[in-house]
Amino acid sequence: MNTINIPEKTLQSKQHFEILDGLRGIAAFAVVVFHFMEWIYTDPSKNFLGHGFLAVDFFFCLSGFVIGYAYDDRIAKMGLRNFFIARIIRLHPLVIAGSILGLLAFLFDPFGGNLELYSAGKIILTFICSLFLVPYPFIADRGFNLFSFNAPAWSLFWEYIANIVYALVLYRIRKNYLVLLTIFSAMAICYVAYNSGNLLGGWSGPTFWDGCARISYSFLAGLLIYRFNWIIKNKLGFAGLTILLLLAFIMPFSEWNWISEPLVVLFYFPLLISLGAGAVLKPELKKACVFSGKISYPLYMTHYSVLWMFGNYYVNYKPDSNQLVLVIVTAVILLVGFAYLVMTFFDMPVRNYLNNKRIKIKS
Repeated sequence: MNTINIPEKTLQSKQHFEILDGLRGIAAFAVVVFHFMEWIYTDPSKNFLGHGFLAVDFFFCLSGFVIGYAYDDRIAKMGLRNFFIARIIRLHPLVIAGSILGLLAFLFDPFGGNLELYSAGKIILTFICSLFLVPYPFIADRGFNLFSFNAPAWSLFWEYIANIVYALVLYRIRKNYLVLLTIFSAMAICYVAYNSGNLLGGWSGPTFWDGCARISYSFLAGLLIYRFNWIIKNKLGFAGLTILLLLAFIMPFSEWNWISEPLVVLFYFPLLISLGAGAVLKPELKKACVFSGKISYPLYMTHYSVLWMFGNYYVNYKPDSNQLVLVIVTAVILLVGFAYLVMTFFDMPVRNYLNNKRIKIKS
């Protein structure tokens, strides 16, 4: 998952897309609810938010648009080293925070777990791999996730790869070659969907390369939207676009996923980015959109440690429907509050410190 974090100098001369900020927050919220519902409905067709996982593809597409917008006309001047440092400062503090929270949840889960099955060495190795985004899908109790202590980090791994490829190749190439790469990536998306029956993969060892297909197409599509200025002026506003985005997540899960999901990823999400960039935001909703955008990445990167504990609670205690509603609603509210605290007292101070230090070194 990326964030709309355009450098300060760029913000002084370029428009900021608050509605896209807000939509990213809505997508992050949908991911959190989807992850809770996954434990209750192991059959996605019974999950009212059965396609919540497609929020990641929306993030990837938004990322391509934002990276192109923020850096296409700057990266040659700033240099690769400064570009990579800027991206690491923006993304990695929360990778570290999510890893620490995941380790603590693994060690001190009050509702269960099989800690005794894993040696201290394996736990330490898994933690180190999580800190440095090195895929290590070997803990069964964590579903063989690429990053056992912070499952959502799989998308950040591919986000880093996309940033590297962008800096080395994509920002230099002509539009027609970019279109060609996007077409090939679209074919890969269709193949993955047909082969697997859906686009749910990417997070585990066996589905590793599905993640490559998902980031490749959506990131390139977002970059194309910026490069060709495919921005559609409209009056849908934040509320209208929120409804349109949520429709993709509540789309029925069926035997036709191998068709419906690629259609959403290939066409619908790029359309929403184009509409979001061209929509008019009501002034009274600006603060809500800005907050939604700011909280999205901290929420995405810190919520999953609680999900493992919730899963063990659900499996071991079998709560009824009323209890589940109360637990999930309370947990989501607390997770948003906790994400705000992490953002305010960890992520922002760390990033400010590192950015200030970088400026002093350059001067």
